[in-house]
Amino acid sequence: MSWCWDEWVEQALSTLDSMKVLRTLRPIHYSSPKTPPDNAHQVFDDIRQWDRASVEVQIADSTFHTWLQGDDDQDSECQCPKLSRKLLLFSGNDYLGLTSHPAVANAAAKAVHEHGMGPRGSALICGYTTYHRLLESCLAESKNKEDCLLCPTGFSANMAFMTVAGYIGSLSADNKTDCHDGVAIFSDALNHASIIDGIRLAERQGRVHVFIYKHCDMSHLNGLLSNCTMKKKIVVTDSLFSMDGDFAPMVQLSKLRKKHGFLLVVDDAHGTLVCGKNGGGVPEEFGCANDVDICIGTLSKAVGCHGGFIACSKRWKQLIQSRGRAFIFSTSSPVPIIAAAHAAVVVAKKETWRRKAIWNRVQEFRTLTGIPITSHIISLIVGSEEQALKASRHMLKCGFHITAIRPPTVPPNLCRLRITLSAAHTKNDIRKLTFALSQCISLRESGYIYTNVTPKL
Repeated sequence: MSWCWDEWVEQALSTLDSMKVLRTLRPIHYSSPKTPPDNAHQVFDDIRQWDRASVEVQIADSTFHTWLQGDDDQDSECQCPKLSRKLLLFSGNDYLGLTSHPAVANAAAKAVHEHGMGPRGSALICGYTTYHRLLESCLAESKNKEDCLLCPTGFSANMAFMTVAGYIGSLSADNKTDCHDGVAIFSDALNHASIIDGIRLAERQGRVHVFIYKHCDMSHLNGLLSNCTMKKKIVVTDSLFSMDGDFAPMVQLSKLRKKHGFLLVVDDAHGTLVCGKNGGGVPEEFGCANDVDICIGTLSKAVGCHGGFIACSKRWKQLIQSRGRAFIFSTSSPVPIIAAAHAAVVVAKKETWRRKAIWNRVQEFRTLTGIPITSHIISLIVGSEEQALKASRHMLKCGFHITAIRPPTVPPNLCRLRITLSAAHTKNDIRKLTFALSQCISLRESGYIYTNVTPKL
């Protein structure tokens, strides 16, 4: 059962302790970041002018024409352009529009004014502060986990965890040929590149066996798990897939976890703060937060800042910070960024209208187009690379910043327009968007393809 993982983590920690390489984090004390009072950050009850700054952008006129001509080899002008074009951004990841929030900006400005940029080094040396600790506690609470470990990026968070999984696999029984030993990792076919690269690195440590199951196919996963004789099993999946916009089948995964006793690892990069009644993410949305053992996330999407995190138990955190190379050998995130991220998380919890707004935009797009989208990530598959580029250029002419997604990100015949919705978008924005889309692609046809790549929940 999955509780056995507690025993295996303890064994790994005991091994590191005997080698005298078990590491602890010692935060440098900054006087400001105590638990802030409820009124520490100014909040608002609806969309304001600064929110629009997260979806209204400008590009140089020369860049505009280069994009239209489809010449990706020409570098755009770096200097401030004399002529520019205003565009409505539908391709960003600032899902709640928090990047321009006064509370977020003020938190960063206050921190940089009082403490400078920092950091002074890696987290285990001198780059870990009480600001970092405060954010970790806030995220752990949000994810319903015992503790949390901050990482420089979401990519490094996945890399750090996977290499630790590989380390546990290397701490196997004396019989190195025992087929029951090591770690078996089961990964969704469409998992993020950071998970894939982390698994590849874990494989190099030896005694790690990898099984790729068909995208969101629980029958295939169940078969692979049933036929695997290894005791240590890990299932890892994105919670919301960034290129297709569909959710992992969390309820079915929870049932399989109870059946097979694997460690369930979820990358909630695109669900954090957006999904769930309290913004706890996709596991909270589906009532499965307690069944997720490790929750990995990023601060660069709905949080609107930069960085990554691993929400887990205290013992897992100690193991990762002692053996996760992507964490150990990376410089810690700057204090102003951490202060801003903490403010963003607090604001997101209080300004509940933001989550309601983004799901209203989802419903409006669904109603206007007839495409049964299930999330704020909309994947409109148009076919060839040229078709996707042509559609992107049309949207540019109409005043929308929507890039074509092409190989190697997606297969050659599944090129698409990837559209992302934000709480900072308005109902009128959605109307204009859908009208412009209807002029360059067949929404009904795209919807038909789309529903075939989205699993039924």
